[in-house]
Amino acid sequence: MASGVTSTIRAVSALGTPPFQTLDPFLFCVYHKDQYPPGNTRMEAPRVGNGADFDPSAPYRMYHGDRIPGFPQHPHRGFETITATMEGVIDHTDSMGNGGRYGDGDLQWMTAGGGVVHGEMFPLVNQTSDNPTRFFQIWLNLPAKNKMCEPSFKMHWAQQVNKVTRDDGSSLTLFAGEYKGLNGEAPPPNSWAADPSNEVSIYHITLPPNSKIKIPSTTTEGVNRTLYMIEGTEGVIDGVSFKSKVYAVIDPSKALTLSNPPTSSSSTEFLVLSGVSISEPVAQRGPFVMNTQSEIMQAFRDYQSTQFGGWPWPEDAMVFEKEKGRFAFFDGVESTPDDVEGKRREGISKAGEL
Repeated sequence: MASGVTSTIRAVSALGTPPFQTLDPFLFCVYHKDQYPPGNTRMEAPRVGNGADFDPSAPYRMYHGDRIPGFPQHPHRGFETITATMEGVIDHTDSMGNGGRYGDGDLQWMTAGGGVVHGEMFPLVNQTSDNPTRFFQIWLNLPAKNKMCEPSFKMHWAQQVNKVTRDDGSSLTLFAGEYKGLNGEAPPPNSWAADPSNEVSIYHITLPPNSKIKIPSTTTEGVNRTLYMIEGTEGVIDGVSFKSKVYAVIDPSKALTLSNPPTSSSSTEFLVLSGVSISEPVAQRGPFVMNTQSEIMQAFRDYQSTQFGGWPWPEDAMVFEKEKGRFAFFDGVESTPDDVEGKRREGISKAGEL
C-alpha cells in the first residue's frame, strides 16, 4: 500500500491478524474480538478448546482455555500488560493474591517487573444471551533499571477512564496519556508511562459516519506513533481513504486528522499508540522480555525454581462466581465500581474545534 504514504503517514500496510506490529516502547498489541454464545451454569462455552485455539476465521476462540475461554496461569517478567476493555468480562488472578472481574470499559494495568504469574479467563456469565467480548491487550516495555521492580496491579473502572466526545458523535477514550489537557489515570510508579516526558498515550477512537477527530503533534524527540484501523469499512487518514483495515506508522511531529466519510455504512474505530522510544536492546522469549539472552535464561531458571512466589488459587484457570459482578481484590482490600468517588471526566468539543 505504498500509495497511502504521505508527509504524515510514513508507512502503511494491511492490518493482518493479531498480534499486530508495534514500535518501541510497545512490544505487543492484540485486539480480541469474540462473539461468545450463551454460557451454561458453569459459565462454559458449548465446545471444548484444543489448548491453542487462535483461529481468526472462527466466531470465537477458546485460546488456551478448556471449557472456559482464556489464558490459565502463566508467568511474565520485564514488562507491563495493559488490558483495555470495551465489551465482556475478564477474570484476573495472580501470584500476588490479587484477583478481580473487570470489563465493559474498565482498564487494568499490571507491572510484571521481576516476575509475576497471572491468569486471564473469559467466563460466559450470560446464560440467555450472547457474551460478546472486545478488548485490547498491549505490552509496554520497562527500561532496564525497572525490569526487576516489584510487581504491581492497578484497576481503573470505566467511570475513571476519561473520554472526549465531540458533537459530531466522534469519541476518543483515553486509556493512557494526555489529550488536549485531559489526562488519563496515573500509571504504576515504575512504568515508562509514569514519566510524562515519555509521552506514552493509548487512544481508542470511534468515528460514526460523517465525523472526524484530530490528534495533536508533538515536538518531543524520539516519539514513535502507530495507528491501527480495527473496525469499519472506510476510514480516512491524513486525507487518504482506506476501504480495508490498515496499520500505519505516523510522523508524530505533524497533527493527524482521522475521519469517517458521510458515505460510510458503519462506524470506524482506530487504536493509536504513542511513546518515546526506550532505545535499549530487547531480548524476548515467550513470556519474558529482558535486555540480554543471558537475562532471559535466568528468568526461566528463576521461574522454575521459585514459580515467582507460587500460585495461591485453587485452579489454574480460576474464575469467580457468576453472580459476583465486577470487583477487584488488591492488597487484601476488595473494591467495586460503586466505590469510586465521582464520575468520568468527559471533555466535550465542538465540531469546528476538532
